[in-house]
This record gives sequence, structure tokens and C-alpha cells, in this order.
Amino acid sequence: MKDKFWQELSLSEMTRAQWESLCDGCGRCCLHKIEDEDTNEIYFTDVACRYLDEETCQCPHYGVRQSKVPDCLTIYPNWGKKFLWLPTTCAYRLLSENKPLFDWHPLISGDVNSVHLAGISVRGRTYRDCKFAS
Repeated sequence: MKDKFWQELSLSEMTRAQWESLCDGCGRCCLHKIEDEDTNEIYFTDVACRYLDEETCQCPHYGVRQSKVPDCLTIYPNWGKKFLWLPTTCAYRLLSENKPLFDWHPLISGDVNSVHLAGISVRGRTYRDCKFAS
């Protein structure tokens, strides 16, 4: 991709479209997480939000997700330490830490499936959160 805006702009300078394109579609942010109270370490489980499409690793209700799951994360440029709640491979976290994107990221590879082909996504690796499933 010729327009490498993520190398030239800060997170807060990006347009909405640029911001949204940082998402690699891995689905890891849709996994339930546990925080160790003593160490503040974040552990990812294999349990996914009930709305995660396990094939595409996308939320079919993305635009209204907070109305369906009130504690669903909304990521903001000024998140600071909250970026630690995201996986170490996440573009939002990487850029907040001044690190480069991985070669498999769709913005670099030009292929939306590269995240799945690289084995980064949660495709085929999750259990459904059935507690409130309809």
C-alpha cells in the first residue's frame, strides 16, 4: 500500500476511516480477558463474545455493539495504559508503543485474509460465550 499513514500520523491525527482500517480483523479483542489483581497482567481466554462471527472474526453488530454488550471495548487514541488490554499484535497497541505493524497486517499485505493465513486470528480457536446467547 502506497499511503502508509500509520507511519506518518499519530493515532489522534488519523481520520475515522484510517483509524478503523488499523483493525487487522483478528478478533482477539472479542475474547474474554482476566486481569490478575496482584500483578495487573492481562490473560486472554479462548471464550469469545457471543456475537463474534467465528469465521470472519468480525462483529456483525459493530456499529451498535455497546447497546448489545455494554462493556464492549471502544478504543480511543488517548487510551494510554488501557492499550495493554489489547493483544501484543494489535496495530492500535503497536502504534501506541511506537512499534511497526507486522508484515501480515492487511494494510501492509493488501490481503484481508493475511491475518488468518498467518495464524494470528481467533478463527477456529474459540468457545462461544453461551451465558446470554439467544
